[in-house]
Amino acid sequence: MPYLGSQQRLSTRLAFLVAGLVMSAWAPLVPYAKARAGLDDGGLGLLLLCLGCGSLLAMPLTGTLSLRFGCRAVILWSGAAACLLLPALAWAPGAPLLAFTLFLFGAAIGTLDVAMNVQAVTVERASGGALMSGFHGLFSVGGIAGAGGMALLLWAGLAPLAAAGVLAAAALLLLAGAAPHLLRERERAAGGALFVMPHGAVILIGALCFIVFLAEGAMLDWSALFLTGARGLDAGSGGLAYAAFASAMTAGRLSGDRVVGRLGGQRVLLLGGVGAAAGFLFAVLATTAGMALFGFVLVGLGASNIVPVLFSAAGRQRAMPAGLAISAVTSIAYAGILAGPAVIGLVSRAASLDLAFAGLGCAMLLVAASARVAAAAPRQP
Repeated sequence: MPYLGSQQRLSTRLAFLVAGLVMSAWAPLVPYAKARAGLDDGGLGLLLLCLGCGSLLAMPLTGTLSLRFGCRAVILWSGAAACLLLPALAWAPGAPLLAFTLFLFGAAIGTLDVAMNVQAVTVERASGGALMSGFHGLFSVGGIAGAGGMALLLWAGLAPLAAAGVLAAAALLLLAGAAPHLLRERERAAGGALFVMPHGAVILIGALCFIVFLAEGAMLDWSALFLTGARGLDAGSGGLAYAAFASAMTAGRLSGDRVVGRLGGQRVLLLGGVGAAAGFLFAVLATTAGMALFGFVLVGLGASNIVPVLFSAAGRQRAMPAGLAISAVTSIAYAGILAGPAVIGLVSRAASLDLAFAGLGCAMLLVAASARVAAAAPRQP
């Protein structure tokens, strides 16, 4: 493996930053898109599925693309496509065109997500140290910058199309800065195969990522309702729940490389799973909104470095090529973030939202219980 230094690490961080920025910049545009297409809440929900479907269909193919063409080409093409599609989302005038654009946007984001993680595991493996948490931390920073920047531009009076154009241009400049040192190397599976069915450690790692993403999806869509229900917080302040969770997760990831380097992946999975479970339990037992918010901070801190450690493990295993393993794990994981809100809704309807959140805590304990096996990532020939 060629020497990979600080320039490759910086390029990888920029790729993660761009992905987080572009993806989150869509969120403030949703109300404008809903009004432009003349949709009710149900129609909007169906429309938003197009984004997830695009991602889930593209992700399994991206490992193959990364092996055949190298990470650099896939990251640049998918990143540029996502940037250019952002203004299209702010312009698309009707539901059919908006649905098609969302599907393409989701496919571009999904492809970029897998390719940048393939790059990340390669750079981390060459460095000999823990880098994955920091890479994912830049994705979180990009998410804050994208959503906050778009909201600020709209608040300042820019039209949605103009605001999207500004952020798309900024993201393209960052992508251009990353381009010179993205990895060009190609990798082939044994025997020249470019597709391998997930098996062994890859399935376990994917299942654990599914659990964590399930919890993240539930926090995104249900944490505000959790606080504004029995905990008595007013509707205008409900967003504090996800803000507390996301801020804690970002802080945990930005400091995660040092934590993983000091404790090791196995302990991070164990302590993170237990910490997130304790956070959910604390929130469920809380009698005030403030106590529940503290629980969500614990969830964010506990879960922050689980997925980066699992992605590193997927890159180390030898049951299948790293690119195909990352593609499989990412596809399984993102199914969790799509399923999370629906699963919580069904449990909440059948029992209660408290019970649904308690169930998430139990699921995080499964992550902790699997720490030894998952972090080891058996190196099969």
